[in-house]
Amino acid sequence: MTQPTPAIVPQSAVRRLPRLALWLFCAAYVLPGLFGREPWKGNEFTAFSYMLALAEGHSSWLNPTLWGQAPDLDALLPYWLGAWAIQVAPSWISAGLAVRIPFAMLLGLTMTATWHGVYYLALSPQAQPVPFAFGGEAKPKDYARTIADGSVLALIACLGLSLLSHEASPMLMQLAFASCAFYGIAALPYHPRYSLTALTIGLLGLCLSGAPSFAVLMAVGSGFLCLLDRESTSAQTGRQHALGLVLLGAAVATLATFLDVWHWRLIPLHNDWQEWRSLLRLLAWFTWPAWPLAIWTLWRWRRQWTSQHWSRHLVLPMWFTGLTVSTAMLTRSAEQTLLLALPSLATLAAFALPTLRRSVAALIDWFTLLFFSGCAFIIWVIWIAMQTGWPAQPAANVARLAPGFEPSFGWIAFLAALAATAAWVWLVVWRTAKHRHPLWKSLVLPASGAALCWLLLLTLWLPLLNFARSYRPWVEQVQGFMTQVHATEANSCLLTYGLEPSQMMAFQYHGNFTITPLTAHRQMSPSSCEWLLVDNDLRPELAHVVRLSDWTRVRTIRRPSDNNEDVTLYHRRHP
Repeated sequence: MTQPTPAIVPQSAVRRLPRLALWLFCAAYVLPGLFGREPWKGNEFTAFSYMLALAEGHSSWLNPTLWGQAPDLDALLPYWLGAWAIQVAPSWISAGLAVRIPFAMLLGLTMTATWHGVYYLALSPQAQPVPFAFGGEAKPKDYARTIADGSVLALIACLGLSLLSHEASPMLMQLAFASCAFYGIAALPYHPRYSLTALTIGLLGLCLSGAPSFAVLMAVGSGFLCLLDRESTSAQTGRQHALGLVLLGAAVATLATFLDVWHWRLIPLHNDWQEWRSLLRLLAWFTWPAWPLAIWTLWRWRRQWTSQHWSRHLVLPMWFTGLTVSTAMLTRSAEQTLLLALPSLATLAAFALPTLRRSVAALIDWFTLLFFSGCAFIIWVIWIAMQTGWPAQPAANVARLAPGFEPSFGWIAFLAALAATAAWVWLVVWRTAKHRHPLWKSLVLPASGAALCWLLLLTLWLPLLNFARSYRPWVEQVQGFMTQVHATEANSCLLTYGLEPSQMMAFQYHGNFTITPLTAHRQMSPSSCEWLLVDNDLRPELAHVVRLSDWTRVRTIRRPSDNNEDVTLYHRRHP
């Protein structure tokens, strides 16, 4: 007799993860980096620059620009949200912190939507465990709750989630709205009204955060799957759901056309093996450890997704994952696009839990224990070296990679890191104890290890990371050379040539400069500006923009920890 499902789960194995413990897991992952951190160079500071320009009234709300340059991503809502946060924040909250608060809430929304989406998928009849002859099998709601707990742990454990999910950027907003849409599809047979609301918010949010094509494909493809679903809904209900999703997709396309946010960014498939190998390597580490568990799920549940009546708890996350991964293969920002695949991959990983063999679970535990314990040990050793100078080699490496960095000690950060390390030790002891654990046990160490290392980095290493990834040390270094040349306080007016918009915003935000960019199309040299900052690579072209006889070169200043980002400072000669 063929088993209807590979999950054989007794009631004793679906003990719920205490809500306080789950909230602490999520808080330990979301909160580090929220406070005491400067906006970091890259996607975060670029997005922050447009948010600040909107908040200060220097840009149009329907067409965000920065010194005339539009962002690479045709997103509106992320910049609006950041600008609103800056405007409503009290004066004692910095603009950098103000924009991170709503985006941290979006990360919380991602986890919440993933939990509820997996809960309703696990309630479907095809996902339920095998009923026992004399009773004692897991109850449907308890089983669904346990699988949902495991999905959140799998999501937190994904290595690719750590940095991008803590940046106030459009990609985090896309992740939150994609998770919201995923929940809407998953819960559609159970709560149509709430699901359509979540779908509307998720798909329109994706459109306004720079992914209108992805939202339309998600709506149309999910509608097609609703037509094929004969197990969860009737044929008439499935047609109604499909029609609703198609109409939502049409509404998204109409809104994108009205706001002119369509932008073709897809590229042809790579024809170079090196590119494919790099992409596969990215996929392997970015989605670890969800992807091996997802493959195990597809194998163990293969009769459910290859049969005539497919199982929605497998096909829906497979569709979301396939759509995202295939899109990532056709974009230049594969890492950012793969971020949207993590909730659905975590879903597939969670459904591996009721089918894992004891040997596989033990392998996961030992690998996780060694990997994250080793990472935590390295973080602590390097922090000790920064504070004391011993061991000498790590201290020398830090001095070489971050010249000019002065370590500092903070009691709050130290105590938080110490408490997190103690909690990790306790979890290891609990997991290795010889007693029966619930299904989510195999994902406790991966999730807690990822949260531990992220918390240690954003407490013990936060000063070093701020120094290496923030623009503030660079701006302060430039201001220091200005003060040496000019004994009085540096003039607030600064001419720039060849600098990126985010670099100019860094000098405006951190240094309170009034920035005036120069272009090669017209000469401009206002007498009120005493300082000129030039991208060092464009110095040969400077004679076409200003009269060099009016300026004295001060020196070339390299951004700490970055050998490829330097500027040359000039001071106006006085007659």
